[in-house]
Amino acid sequence: MKKTPEEREWDRLVQAEERFVNAVAQNIHLYDITNSAGRLYGSIFFSERPLTLDEMSEDLCMSKTSMSTGVRALSEADMIKKTWRKGVRKDLYQTDPNWYKSFTNVFIKRWSQSSSENLKALRASKEDLQHLMQQAASARVREKAAFDIQRLEDAEAYYEWMQEVIDLFESEAIFDIIPRREAPSES
Repeated sequence: MKKTPEEREWDRLVQAEERFVNAVAQNIHLYDITNSAGRLYGSIFFSERPLTLDEMSEDLCMSKTSMSTGVRALSEADMIKKTWRKGVRKDLYQTDPNWYKSFTNVFIKRWSQSSSENLKALRASKEDLQHLMQQAASARVREKAAFDIQRLEDAEAYYEWMQEVIDLFESEAIFDIIPRREAPSES
């Protein structure tokens, strides 16, 4: 059966939405979120109104349990938020329009934790190597320890710089350096 012009246009619209949803789903692992939760995000993102878990489940043909898990992950990443509508008893969800907040929170959480753990291990290793350098009888061991200490000091400078970058995000001073971009307004 031949499609009407409106049906063909609708197909193009859905295809455009699916392209973006697929890209988000493929790359959402950067937020430590599953592909299925990425698809869920896309479904909520393109919805013209907030959705319930039942509606999301029906839309994506997934269980409510999977929807609940995905919603929790997206909420924790500040990508969606719970909303309220008069007369609706079930929880409603919509995307949080502040993409900067979700990126900033995930960036701070992941990099701060990683940087802190690496810096702690680095400093403990550096201290051990300094003691070894002072106490080792072998000139070769002392030379290698000195080399390793220099390498660790280079790494330490990087992690201290990384903390400054994290601080820029935590204080939101990053937006003084690189301002948020607003979507062009409709004319």
